[in-house]
Amino acid sequence: MARGTRRLAEGLTRARAGFGAGIRRVLTRNRPIDASLYEELADTLILGDTGVAVTTSVLDELQTRAGLAGATDAGALRELLVEILSERLGPAEELRLPPAPAAGDGPPGHAQGDAPRTAVVMVVGVNGTGKTTTVARLAHRLLGEGRKPLIVQADTFRAAATEQALVWAQRLGLDLVHHRPGSDPAAVAFDGVRAAVARGRDVVLVDTAGRLHTKTGLVEELRKVRRVLAREVEGAPHETLLVIDGTAGLNSLEQARVFDEALDLTGIVITKMDGTARGGVVIAIREALGVPVKFVGVGERLDDLVPFDAEAYAREMVGSAGA
Repeated sequence: MARGTRRLAEGLTRARAGFGAGIRRVLTRNRPIDASLYEELADTLILGDTGVAVTTSVLDELQTRAGLAGATDAGALRELLVEILSERLGPAEELRLPPAPAAGDGPPGHAQGDAPRTAVVMVVGVNGTGKTTTVARLAHRLLGEGRKPLIVQADTFRAAATEQALVWAQRLGLDLVHHRPGSDPAAVAFDGVRAAVARGRDVVLVDTAGRLHTKTGLVEELRKVRRVLAREVEGAPHETLLVIDGTAGLNSLEQARVFDEALDLTGIVITKMDGTARGGVVIAIREALGVPVKFVGVGERLDDLVPFDAEAYAREMVGSAGA
């Protein structure tokens, strides 16, 4: 088992013991397949924050596949359910960033041809989801890949956000671009991109304010940041990641919809997955938005942000056919 997959499995311990155990209890080996089984499985999925609509769709597909496969007992449904969840959650997706400059190419942003060399990642989400910590963890991953990230703290609404970002930047040995509290976030983003190009940094990580999704004016502020980034770097932001608190369950779904409509999200990061016994929200959000879950937070350490593996997740929840 690869290290990332192992860390994912370890981080899903509570979800496996709660949500996953419920699924496995229903899909017990040698139990006959009947209406009561599907009713119990539906209840389990809904209680695990998968949502009614998604649960209904998944079970309809499970019944169809079970009929085609000639499945006769509940244990045989496990592998079919793993397949369905894996397919719906989609293949693993890396960050889609322009390639780092090769040695001798010159500073990022000034490469030959039209391809941009400065990659820009915009990170959004509401207060309390662990967004600034996620930015630091992304920077840590990028450093390990040989990248040269720069952090931009565009949350000028909360003074503590800059203090937190400064601590992370110093710990990682990275530059941090920030302004005084109350400054225009778009101006911070502008200065950050310019600083990255001037200093030879090839990835800009833009941390934004933890805005409440119900406040239209604040969402518009994020749109303005996005426009500035797009004007300064071709194709930017190359990734727009929404950070969601995994312990919030389906309460996160409406937040995700609003951010996606406003900013055209490219990926989801679900934090605090080690702290929830309900793992179904991963499925609900993926189905509702069609946006891939790219990373999950499974602990407190810098390297506890791991790539999301749909099949590994499904197997942790459902188990194997012979179990």
